[in-house]
Amino acid sequence: MFPLRRTSTALSLLSLLAVRVRADNPITPGFSYGSETVYGVNLGGWLLLEPWITPSLFDNTGNDNIVDEWTFCELQDTTTATEALQNHWETWITEIDIADIAAAGLNHVRLPVGYWAFEVGAGEPYIQGQLLYLESAVSWAANYGVKVIIDLHGAPGSQNGYDNSGHRLSYPEWQSNSTNVQRTDSIIKTIISMYANNPDIVPIIAPLNEPAGYDGSAVLDVLTQYYYDSYGNIRRESNTVVLLHDAFQPLSYWSGYMTAPDWQGVAMDTHIYQVFSQAEVEYSYSQHISAACAYASSLSGFDLWLIVGEWSPAPNDCATYLNGRGVGARYDGSYPDSTYVGSCSGLTGLSTSFSTDYKTFLRQYWEAQAIAFSAGAQGWIMWTWKTESADEWSYQAGLAGGWIPQDPTDYEYPDICS
Repeated sequence: MFPLRRTSTALSLLSLLAVRVRADNPITPGFSYGSETVYGVNLGGWLLLEPWITPSLFDNTGNDNIVDEWTFCELQDTTTATEALQNHWETWITEIDIADIAAAGLNHVRLPVGYWAFEVGAGEPYIQGQLLYLESAVSWAANYGVKVIIDLHGAPGSQNGYDNSGHRLSYPEWQSNSTNVQRTDSIIKTIISMYANNPDIVPIIAPLNEPAGYDGSAVLDVLTQYYYDSYGNIRRESNTVVLLHDAFQPLSYWSGYMTAPDWQGVAMDTHIYQVFSQAEVEYSYSQHISAACAYASSLSGFDLWLIVGEWSPAPNDCATYLNGRGVGARYDGSYPDSTYVGSCSGLTGLSTSFSTDYKTFLRQYWEAQAIAFSAGAQGWIMWTWKTESADEWSYQAGLAGGWIPQDPTDYEYPDICS
């Protein structure tokens, strides 16, 4: 039923009950995954701050030690931080954005949220108020026929140590404390209790974003048990799909994991970027496109529904704070131990600085990825809808600048991967 080598702990009773309840009951979510293509975009940097998406929020604090949402709340006056957050939540994503997303032919949004939106533990500085906006987003999406993936992007202790978990650390601590995992289980139960009856609007819950599987069995053993338990928590009472991140492991690692008929309504989320290694930022434009096209075959044939839940047309790591506030870029050699490739001038920032040739490449690279991910997987969700000052990452800016089509299947270069 499942590969025992994946975890040293026993499959929980809750998950076993979920299997019994659902194994003979095919899932009927509000979207035909497996036969209908996912076209989506992430609402990044809204209900969980990321410094590179909204650098002004961090720069305006005047404190270089504020590098994530934890320190944003911890290292400045609470009233000041609360006012900044509330203004951000109120303005960064509105109903107009959801209308524009629907008008662009997209059928999904993935909505990252941190655990602290649901509960804050003793000694944790986080400021709450996100749930009102989460509920608004779901309501807006319903108005425009857009499906919402609720993605737990930050877990207690941090599952990866990145600022995108809400707490930048030298090593993730989520897996090292059973209380962290139990709290996360409880939050998933809270989320499904909110949306179990709305699979037409919220057809997917993702129980953990980008856990640090590259740290080995210390993470993976805990994670695989957590995924089993999440299945039980989500599927026992709902037609909601469980979307599991691949933990930066090759898809072959997950082969045979939670597959039908014993498991129903499980999908795998993989994130594909070509900017987070020295070798990748050294790619020529043609190499970026060739690497993108190769995914049409390497993703195909996986035994779960597969969604490329994050990707971008950005070919470099030049965006300010992309690697963390106060951390430079590999491309221009300002990242520790990196080798200079070229100047970032004209490759990031507002698109008014982009050359015609660069915009042409962005269109070709966007199309190569969209074509490959649609062919090899069940679809894609680009990161991210908008940024303050990194237009090469912004779906909204790409629509305005012409390197993203108004219809996600309207290709100018339909044979680019041929």
